[in-house]
Formats: sequence, structure tokens, C-alpha cells
Amino acid sequence: MVKTSSFQQAIETVERLSLEEQEILVNLIQKRLSEQRRIMLSKEIKEIHQEIEEGKIKFGTVNDFLTELDQE
Repeated sequence: MVKTSSFQQAIETVERLSLEEQEILVNLIQKRLSEQRRIMLSKEIKEIHQEIEEGKIKFGTVNDFLTELDQE
């Protein structure tokens, strides 16, 4: 007996659904993925703001960057 992966089992389960049910499932998954991306982006933005407040991120020109590299 060949053991199938969870992913393959999920695909086979989805394929047993009607076309309308598959479309509903795809839309639902897309919405949930979008929400997860928004949450991740929000967390990253908060982390960046924190790093800016802590002075861990500097802004400047390319010349400023090169000058700082030469000083190290």
C-alpha cells in the first residue's frame, strides 16, 4: 500500500467536491491568505517602526552609506 501525503489527500478531497464547492473553497482560501499576508505585513511594519525608534535604522544617501563603510 502506497502512503499518500496530506497534501495529495487534500487535493483528492477537493476534487471530489462539486465545481461550485471548489470555487467557494478557492475564494475562501484566497481571502484567508490575504488576511494572513495583511497580518504579517502589519507585524513587519510595527517591527520596522520599533527599530527606527531604537535608532537601529539610519536614513541617508548612497554617499552617506559609502562614507560610513569607509569609517569602519
